[in-house]
Amino acid sequence: MEIKEKIKKLINDNDVCLFMKGTPDAPQCGFSMAVSNVLKHLKVNFNGINVLDDENLRQGIKEFSDWPTIPQLYVKGEFVGGCDIVKEMFEKGELSSLLKEKKLI
Repeated sequence: MEIKEKIKKLINDNDVCLFMKGTPDAPQCGFSMAVSNVLKHLKVNFNGINVLDDENLRQGIKEFSDWPTIPQLYVKGEFVGGCDIVKEMFEKGELSSLLKEKKLI
C-alpha cells in the first residue's frame, strides 16, 4: 500500500508528472525520450520520475494505472497515456489543447 501512496503523492504534487526510464535530461529509453521531448517542445514544466531508481515504483506505477508500459504521463492528476498516445495527441494538437485547458501552457 505504501508505494500506491507514494505514487498518488507524486501525481498530486506535480501538475505534469512523467514516470519514465531515466531523467528528462538523460532518458534511458527511446519512448521516454520521445515523451520528454514532446513536453519540452511544448515548453511545459514537468517532473520526470525515474522508475529505474526504484523497482517497487517501476512495478507499482504499472499496477496503479493498469497500464503495462513506461513512460506514463499524468496531467493534473489524470492519466493521459503512454508514448504512442502522447505522440498521437501531440500530432493532432490535442495535447496542446489539454495543457492549455488546464492552464499549464
